[in-house]
Amino acid sequence: MRTWRAPLVTALPGSGIGPRLYDTRSGRVSPVRPITPGIIRLYTCGITPYDATHMGHAMTYHAADLMHRVFLDAGWQVQAAQNITDVDDPLFERAERDQQDWRELASRQIDLFARDMQALRIIPPQTYDAVSEAMDRIIATAQDLHARGRLYCLPNDDVDGVDWYQDLGIDQAQSSVSGWSREQMLEVYAERGGDPDRPGKRDPLDPLVWKAQRPGEPAWDAGVLGTGRPGWHIECVCIAHHGLGLPFDVQAGGRDLIFPHHDLSAAHAAALGRPLAHFYAHVGMVALDGTKMSKSLGNLEFVSRLVDQGTDPAAIRLVLLAHHYRTDWEWTAAALDKATERLARYRHAAQHHARSAAVVAALRDALRDDLDTPRALRLLDAWACGGESENLGLDVPVDPDVDDVPAAVDALLGIALH
Repeated sequence: MRTWRAPLVTALPGSGIGPRLYDTRSGRVSPVRPITPGIIRLYTCGITPYDATHMGHAMTYHAADLMHRVFLDAGWQVQAAQNITDVDDPLFERAERDQQDWRELASRQIDLFARDMQALRIIPPQTYDAVSEAMDRIIATAQDLHARGRLYCLPNDDVDGVDWYQDLGIDQAQSSVSGWSREQMLEVYAERGGDPDRPGKRDPLDPLVWKAQRPGEPAWDAGVLGTGRPGWHIECVCIAHHGLGLPFDVQAGGRDLIFPHHDLSAAHAAALGRPLAHFYAHVGMVALDGTKMSKSLGNLEFVSRLVDQGTDPAAIRLVLLAHHYRTDWEWTAAALDKATERLARYRHAAQHHARSAAVVAALRDALRDDLDTPRALRLLDAWACGGESENLGLDVPVDPDVDDVPAAVDALLGIALH
């Protein structure tokens, strides 16, 4: 799948200092250390392309982009991968509802998502695979799980075929990321795509790996597994393995993916004999009118709609930057107005006092500290008001040769001030 055009970013000299991020699995803010020195491998779970890109999506990919930029600022080479879940129930249901071909719906939404990412100046991944494009590899991975004795089948009375599930009891890795109790997992599993009440399952939490063909749905021949399509979690494992290798360094995604998606993806990888990722970084939820933005509820604010109405994408990005990536927050028109005013102040300041090595050093320090973007914006607010670094209360090591504030804002925050 073709990605969007990469933004032109003014490169800063590598700082040589890596960031600290909150790792969901350990529950601590810890230094990120590449498995392979000098190379960091980042995987971000992609969209299901039937209604993109609302602010919840934007916050997730913006946070992953900040990670990408901070890794680059450390002087590391970044290998990034992302999937597109274009074979899944929500897409087929929306296509049927709107009487569209699922491929046409997916293609249109993928194009829209790419346009939004380009507008927001998100650095694209090098590996960008749709499930439909990666099907041969996904089938091979599912067959590998079968050969390892990790799968069992259940007959389906509605179709001529069987569904295949992973037996989690063999490897006992079902909550290795979340650390949740069994009761916590069962409480939300059904509403997050699982089928805990399926008769015959060895464990209600066992994930679907291969689903027998249903009428009107696309299907692929998987040999011993029959004709059908893959379950959700095996897709990301395969695409990440192909693009980055297992284990990779950082798994990024929305907090709603911790369970079941990341837990069960990690369980698939464990059954294949290796860890999925070393570090798990999760992004908070964005609400509208007091409720988490959700495609099913329809309470969405879209990047494309705002841009089409004339909103500067940099102002949208400043709204996102005003909130720490791990917090939950609510989108409001007032926040966008404030961001638009802030952008104008920053651009004015960039024309009059663009040089300050102390401000650049402080911005780097804020981003390295678990992507503390609210602190970064407070620094820039003070800079924009006066531009005198000694008035900013900074206490960080300063490199006098790195003093271009607009270049740092571009490189670290993705905001072009010129």
